[in-house]
Amino acid sequence: MTGRPRIAVPGRFSASASALRYRAVVNAHALLEAVWAAGGDPVTLLPTPDPTPEETAARLAAYDGVLLPGGADINPALYGAAPEPGTDPPDDVQDAFDLAVLEYAIGHAVPLLTVCRGTQLLNAALGGTLDQAFADPHVHVVQKVTPVDPVLFGPDSIPVSCYHRQRIDVLADALEPFAYAEDGTIEAVRYRAAPGWVFGVQWHPEDTAATDAHQQLLLEHFVAAARDRGRDARHLRQTS
Repeated sequence: MTGRPRIAVPGRFSASASALRYRAVVNAHALLEAVWAAGGDPVTLLPTPDPTPEETAARLAAYDGVLLPGGADINPALYGAAPEPGTDPPDDVQDAFDLAVLEYAIGHAVPLLTVCRGTQLLNAALGGTLDQAFADPHVHVVQKVTPVDPVLFGPDSIPVSCYHRQRIDVLADALEPFAYAEDGTIEAVRYRAAPGWVFGVQWHPEDTAATDAHQQLLLEHFVAAARDRGRDARHLRQTS
């Protein structure tokens, strides 16, 4: 495979964007820059209502990887709970589109990296739950996390930039914890049995990727998996 693997990144609705004059569909500049620096070509997707599996497959067929970014809280109904005070109002279009993209990526072995909200949705989609109001939320703080496996970050604790008021509560059976914060919060997960590469963090690697080699390395691992998947898919098409 030549060139950069294409990475699908579902957009986030923004109430206003001064440069555009109206409501916008956006993604964090730092996140897209970090994916580009890792060798990928990130593309923001417009979330659409009531996505069918066929529509989702058609839209994602040309992409080599999927990155589910941070954003507003997911609807607690997705994990069988009622909203608690402080939880964001639900956005059914955003939730349904993200869920359809996540399910396609897992089902078709498309490498998947989830960040913050994306990781919480991954956990809920696989049967886990969230703690909507834990006592010491990780908002605008740097936490030290300790990996349980050195394969991505090494064996030592590393600082990570967090911005999440909610956190994983009951971890889905299909997921395994990959890193913990000092207060016991699961900050990274892996879906080892998935047909493709699936990894999630509750922190924001894009916040510090430009200066922290650990964060950029995570994105490089993801982009490398996407590049390999794209190469394999093209080989299958050429030989079929």
